[in-house]
This record gives sequence, structure tokens and C-alpha cells, in this order.
Amino acid sequence: MHMGRPGRKGTRYARIVGVGGYRPRRVVTNEEICLSVDSSDEWIRRRTGIRTRRFAGPDETLAMMAATAAGKALAHAGLAAAEVDCVIAASMSHLYQAPPLAPEITGLLGSAPAAAFDVSAACAGFCHALALASDIVSAGSAEHVVVVGTERMSDIIDPADRSTSFIFGDGAGAAVVGPADRPGIGRVVWGSDPAGLHCIEQRISWRATRDEAAGPWPYLRMSGPEVYRWVIRTMPEVAQRALAAARLRAGDLAAFIPHQANLRICEALATALGLPAHVRVARDVVDMGNTSAASIPLAMERMLATGEVPSGGPALLIGFGSGLGYAAQVARLP
Repeated sequence: MHMGRPGRKGTRYARIVGVGGYRPRRVVTNEEICLSVDSSDEWIRRRTGIRTRRFAGPDETLAMMAATAAGKALAHAGLAAAEVDCVIAASMSHLYQAPPLAPEITGLLGSAPAAAFDVSAACAGFCHALALASDIVSAGSAEHVVVVGTERMSDIIDPADRSTSFIFGDGAGAAVVGPADRPGIGRVVWGSDPAGLHCIEQRISWRATRDEAAGPWPYLRMSGPEVYRWVIRTMPEVAQRALAAARLRAGDLAAFIPHQANLRICEALATALGLPAHVRVARDVVDMGNTSAASIPLAMERMLATGEVPSGGPALLIGFGSGLGYAAQVARLP
């Protein structure tokens, strides 16, 4: 699929037509994190590149943040909420088994009775949901699909855990996918490596909170060094396959927007891909931390809002995380 050529007459494609984000009000510094964990601002910056992150307040719920981000994405696209046919929510920090998160977002957005469902693919959730939205629009099952990643990672991270406490943050990012007469979202390259299931996991079942008096909260745990090695070993080849699926080379890109796991990973992937200097690399992680499923759309929104990348240019997106699951595609920026 060539990202620049119109398709055959009558062929329907999909593209991102708008993006939006929500960044919680509270800024949390490394110094504040170090009140609960034995570390330092200098060590955290050196190991992760993170200076600050945002933590959501009680009123900044997953659905509220998601609906706000989605509303901004619709405004960017010049669309009304009533024109949304489907809402797909990606999150790993939704604490309710039922109801799903997406219908609540749909209600707040004012898009009912649009279809609404959740995707659970952790930090790769946005790219998985974007692939689904692209196929839904291309097939004609919907005209406009809202894809939103929304996270309150502060709810599931142990503030005393030195492997996770300074890495994660909260926020929401959204994209609107609509029809196009030329390819705007390349074929997804995705997969999983269940040999690494233990690397990022909730090690205690919710059942423990029911069966044990004052049982432990099922915090997320992560084996950071193992995850880092897996990403550096496997994701460059996945990214190259996504470029090949779009019939592009690294030099054709306007931007590289990887999941904002940490700055070292983002920069290592950019180096492995041999990106030329004109390809802008997202670095939203520096002041937002790792916002899991929200990280890619938040980074995209910032790059467009600040003028760092031009509208219409191709961007390589790649998400990876717990599972170990991954998904990558090239998308033309709105």
C-alpha cells in the first residue's frame, strides 16, 4: 500500500482526520516521586529521560479525560459528536469489569447510540484500536470512528515500587478515523510474545481482594531490564515491516511516534531504524511519563499543535507492552 497514491476508483480507505488530548492538571516532579521511593531526580532522568508526569485528580476519571480528548479531536476534524458511529476505548487501568468504558465515553461525548467497545492491549492498545478503526471505516461499517487511549496509571502503580513508580503517568489521547480516497493508514503489523507474559503483569488476582481480609492491592509489576532488551531486540524489525507494508522507507517519514515507554527506548529505536535528521521523533515522555495506551495519540497531538511536524506527512507508529503484545502502522497525519 503506497501512502501517496490514490486507490482504484470506488475503493474506500481510511485516515486520521483529527486528534486531541487531555493532560491532567497536577504536575508531579521526580522530587515528589522520591518521597516514596529511594531514588533521585538525576538517576530518574538519566535512566528514563522523564522530568515530570501528570496524575489525575478524583474528578479526572478515565471517561472524563477520554471524552474531553475525543471532543478536541472532533473539533480538529470539524465534526460533530452526532457524526460518530463508533467509539473504541483502549485502557489498561479501567478498574471495572462491567460496564465497558467506551459506552460511558460515548454518553459523555454525546455520540449515543454509536457502537462502543473496549480494547485491552496495554501500551499497544492505541495501535490495535487504530487498526480496527481503519478496517471498520474501509469496510464501510462506519463513517467516523473515535479511537481513544485513556489511562490513570497512578491507580495501579505502587508508589513504593522502584521499578514502576517514576515511569508512569495519567492522561488521554484520541484520534478520529474517517473515510479517504487514498490510503491514509497502512496495514498493521502486529503480534505477541507470550514467553514474556511475566515481564509486565498484575501478579495478584482481583480474587485476592475478595478472599483475603485486607488483601493486597493488585499493583502492576514490571521487569524493566527484560522489557528493554525485548523491545530493542524485536521492535526495529517490526517497525521495518510496517514501513514495507506502506511501501515507504525511513527517509520518507515526517515523524516517528513510538509508544512513550521511556526516552532511552524511543531514541534507541530511532537509531536502530537509521532515521535521517529531518524525521521528528516524539519525546512527549519527558514531561508526561509513560501514559500507556494514551502515549501515542498524546505525542501526536503535541507534535501537530506545536508545529513540530506538518499536517499530511506520514508517521510511523509503534506500540508495545504487556503481553508481550505489539502493533505498528504508518499513518498520515491529519
